[in-house]
Amino acid sequence: MRPILLQGHERSITQIKYNREGDLLFSVAKDPVANAWYSVNGERLGTYNGHTGAVWCVDVDWDTKNVLTGSADNSCRLWDCETGKQLALLETSSAVRTCGFDFSGNIIMFSTDKQMGYQCFLNYFDLRDPQQIEDNQPYLSVPCNESKITSAVWGPLGEFVIAGHENGEINQYSAKSGEILKAAKEHTKQINDIQTSVDLTMLISASKDCTAKMFDSTNLEHIKTFKTERPVNSAAISSNMDHVVMGGGQEAMEVTTTSTRIGKFEARFFHAAYEEEFGRVKGHFGPINCVAFHPDGKRLVPAFVFL
Repeated sequence: MRPILLQGHERSITQIKYNREGDLLFSVAKDPVANAWYSVNGERLGTYNGHTGAVWCVDVDWDTKNVLTGSADNSCRLWDCETGKQLALLETSSAVRTCGFDFSGNIIMFSTDKQMGYQCFLNYFDLRDPQQIEDNQPYLSVPCNESKITSAVWGPLGEFVIAGHENGEINQYSAKSGEILKAAKEHTKQINDIQTSVDLTMLISASKDCTAKMFDSTNLEHIKTFKTERPVNSAAISSNMDHVVMGGGQEAMEVTTTSTRIGKFEARFFHAAYEEEFGRVKGHFGPINCVAFHPDGKRLVPAFVFL
């Protein structure tokens, strides 16, 4: 395994995302810059400049034409992937925590935080209707009253969004009506990350309760549980093997600098069927904040928190 170190952010990574072909990697962090990289050699292709706060989320559409970012500066922005030009600015009342394109690339969703007296909302915009963008009015806005959304992804065929909540719940929100189609409560603490398999049939959730759990994305049936001794910040499903990878570790503020093993900073590999750990990748000196498999399943990107 030949590691490549990418250095382009001044603060902790918040999310990383490959495009469909896997030739580009997008990263965002708690600084106001979103970066695009060539995945083969780690060369930085360019940056998307415009945010004024921490950028919490990033996504790229199916044909790598547009990039979507959400930030703590109370905005969600749409960018031209090739030129870096800002195509749309969607302003919100609170920080944007999650965002994503549906399968077609025509519908975007993003969720806002519950803060400063404002409620958490899951918003849907249709990019084919310029009036929605101009008026900054989503065609559907779903209030999440009980617990804010901490991670969200699109389900199969773009019919619903699968959202993980602060209280450990996972819900399916219809993209047409906003109603909750299915719900699951397998985690006991906050869900930090949700990622799907390549074919969108399964999803894996990472939680502060020190577990990652695999679900059927259509009916949210619980399939497998992968246990660790530390909070799990992120988990991903391999595209070509029966493997999952998990990253996390002790909270950064609680970690000593005496040994990397104290914080459990390794990226950990589990067999997807037998739930058994079979390998670890060392090297990080801080908690891993996000992990992502390359679409070919042969490469892995763990992004970590600076101490």
